[in-house]
Order: sequence, then C-alpha cells, then structure tokens
Amino acid sequence: MTCLTRQPLRRKFVQTLLAVAIAPTLLAAPAIAIAADAYPAQPIRLVVPFPPAGGTDVLSRLVFNKVGASAHWTVVVENRAGAGGNIGLDLVAKAKNDGYTMGMGQTANLAINPTLYPKMPYDAVKDFTPVALVAAQPVVLIVRQDAPYKSLADLVAAAKTKQLSMASAGTGTVGHLTGEMFQRRAGFKALHVPYKGASPALTDLMGGQTDFYFATPPIAMPMIKAGKLRALAVTSVKRVALLPNVPTVAEQGYAGFQAEDWKALVAPAGTPADVVAKLNTEVNKALKDKETIARLHDEGSEPRGGTPAELAAFIKSENTRWGTIVKDSGARVE
Repeated sequence: MTCLTRQPLRRKFVQTLLAVAIAPTLLAAPAIAIAADAYPAQPIRLVVPFPPAGGTDVLSRLVFNKVGASAHWTVVVENRAGAGGNIGLDLVAKAKNDGYTMGMGQTANLAINPTLYPKMPYDAVKDFTPVALVAAQPVVLIVRQDAPYKSLADLVAAAKTKQLSMASAGTGTVGHLTGEMFQRRAGFKALHVPYKGASPALTDLMGGQTDFYFATPPIAMPMIKAGKLRALAVTSVKRVALLPNVPTVAEQGYAGFQAEDWKALVAPAGTPADVVAKLNTEVNKALKDKETIARLHDEGSEPRGGTPAELAAFIKSENTRWGTIVKDSGARVE
C-alpha cells in the first residue's frame, strides 16, 4: 500500500520539475516575437559618410524622410565625412548589430576604396549586412559650350591628335575612374588634373583650364541648363530622363560601356534577418512612391530596390569590377 502511494507522488514530482524546466523556454519565445514585431522601438541612426547637402546626404534624407513618414519611424541622419567615405562606413561596421545603426554606402566606399587605399579599416564584403540597393546615377561627360567638340567622336578624334586634359573631383573618384576607363576603351591618354572637390573642377573647366570632365548630374546640370556647358554623353545603359537628348557612351560606338555612382543601405554584419527584412520592405516601398521617383529623376538618379541577397551579389561584383579599373589606372591614395 505504501509502495503504490509513493509511485504517484514520485510521478507528480517529476512532472512538476519538467514543467518548471520548460517554463522559461515557453515564456521566452513570445518575448522574442514581441521584440521583433516591435522594431524599431527607438530611433534608427543612419550614418551618411559624406558632408551635409552633398549628393549622398540629399538622397539619404529624401528616401528616409519617406520611410519615416510611411512606417512612422524616427530616422536620425548623422554625417561622418572623411577618407572618401571610409570613416563613416567604418563607424557602421563597428557598431552594435541590433538594427539601430545603418550606413549609406556607395560606389566609392564599397567598391573603389578597397583597392584604391593600401589599408582599409573594414572589409567591404564581410563587415556589412546588405539591406537594399537604393539608387544609381550615371556620370555625364561635359565640355564648355564654346568647345569645338560637338560629339563624343569629336572629342576622341581631337584627343588622338593632341594632348587634352581631364578634370576630376579627386583621384579615385567615380568620375576620375570612369574617365580612365573610357580613355583605355577609346585608345587615347589625357592629362589627369585632380581637384579637391567637384566645384573647383567645374570652375576650371568653364574657365578653359581643362578640356573635359566626367561629372555627376547634380554638379553638371545647373551649368548645362544655363547654356555654359555641353553634355556629350551619359555613362548609363539607357538615356536618363534628365537628359533625354544626350546619347549614352554605348550608343556612340562603345557597346557595353557603363559606369554609375550607386547608393546602397548597409548594416553591421550579423544584423538580425527579420530586422533587415523590415528595413528592406520599407525602403522598397519608398522607392516606388511617385514623389520619391520624381525627385530622384530631378537629380539624375534612378530608383533601384531589390532584395538583400541581390545587393550582396551586386557589391561583390562591383568590388571586383572597380578594383580592376583602379589597378589598370594606377590610381592610389596613401
């Protein structure tokens, strides 16, 4: 009788122990789900690795103002300029991967700088979680309005008979390397004149100190509209809405030629997949907004979007492509 009584008691004791052991797991699961659903529970920091009012800064604020308004999120832009965008992106690479620090990378700091600089503070492929490709804009080949070059063919013909000079916003910039790539393709060599920024490069082009300049649309358009500069070509695959009458480089006898200054949202490596998915969804939504599209077109950019996996593959391929261009050009920043 005593033995029969003890067995039910022992069984009940074991069941109680199991219940206690399992309880924390059962309680933890809903807590994790609630935390993920509640993201973001605090402001998101968006690091823009270039100065305020520059192209990357303006685009970042445009897109994330739309994201903030649509998703009711607070996104705080933090400008951390320097070293061709490396300083700001390094801050992102070393930030906590909790989904509250993002960075706006671009062609320079994710594809060009890893080969251009002898020592990098981060690995452009391994140290970031790709979120979404945001936008891209071509480079515009410009000359003075009174220059004798009416077409790309005119410029190339002249460059093969005499020494021309090419302005750039600095060694290793997208414009500089696009120019080097085109020269190699067209079979001539111009004198490279690097400046400390786009404005002085544009000023000297207009003053006749240099012959041509591969510039981004926001830099070139005011003077093109004012009739002081002439656009000979754009480096995108298709013509851009901002310059519908300007043919692409590819259209003018250089099939497959393409060079773009793109922007991409990245997060620290290891950022949770559910957070990345939420961010990707909201960015893609913003890029489909009619007002956003119109404003991007106004500055010569095309909205992109896509999945994190597509961006990861894109960054790898661009890293390889621009790395080859840097090596071929001999460009180096110590």
